[in-house]
Amino acid sequence: MNAEKVDFSGVTDEGVTWTLLGTLYLRAWESRLPAPILGDHHAAEAIRRIDYDFAKLKRRMRPNSNQFLVALRARQLDDWSAAFLSRHPDATVLQLGCGLDSRMLRLGPQGAPRWFDLDIPQVIDLRRQIYPEHGSYRMIGASVTDDGWLEKIPADRPALIIAEGLLPYLTPSEVRRLLQRLTDHFTSGELIFDGLAPWVVRMTKLFHWSPRDGRDVERWNPRLTCADQVPLTTHYRRIPVRLYRVIYRLMNAVPGLRNISVEYRFTF
Repeated sequence: MNAEKVDFSGVTDEGVTWTLLGTLYLRAWESRLPAPILGDHHAAEAIRRIDYDFAKLKRRMRPNSNQFLVALRARQLDDWSAAFLSRHPDATVLQLGCGLDSRMLRLGPQGAPRWFDLDIPQVIDLRRQIYPEHGSYRMIGASVTDDGWLEKIPADRPALIIAEGLLPYLTPSEVRRLLQRLTDHFTSGELIFDGLAPWVVRMTKLFHWSPRDGRDVERWNPRLTCADQVPLTTHYRRIPVRLYRVIYRLMNAVPGLRNISVEYRFTF
């Protein structure tokens, strides 16, 4: 990680660049717990190096409660990723909409896996100031809906494709086309991502797509087979703070709330 202080004061309060800072901040906040779920100390180090009004961000992000949403989601995707890489140590990893996520450091890709992080160019410009490319780690500045960038990714190994906090922001047609392009490009691998309950998407203009369950995606793309779909609330036992553990446990007991956020693992 680069050592110099980085000026992020130009990041606006709205839009994707603000969202990526908020997610980073919540992971860093959660890492300070005595028994963290994710324990992303790389995020904490990045926050220490970024020059930004984090007091204002704290007021908007409400980290005491929202830290668990982000940590539980990332931990499940990390667990699936680590399991895949243990089976395929020479895999190619492609993380879509990477933001300022430190997964490539948390999972230690400086060994055999080829790791590619992709996000829109302005995000990658910010990211390069925090996480330098090294070894087999590369960053690509492009929108997932753009043509051309996928051809830069070698397809000669099993692929792990990670899309955390991304697909709900795309339209159904964009998601369908993206998944088709990915399975056309790679011979085999796994796709892991998170989705929201349909009622959440209907309530806001921010999100556009959500699967009702894994069969929705299988109907779109016969190459994809749903291996796991895990509601976020089922991990309530991991929450180290009793108040929020109880809240998530109650949510897990209510069908309409249990699926508010679901993580999916597909094989192909």
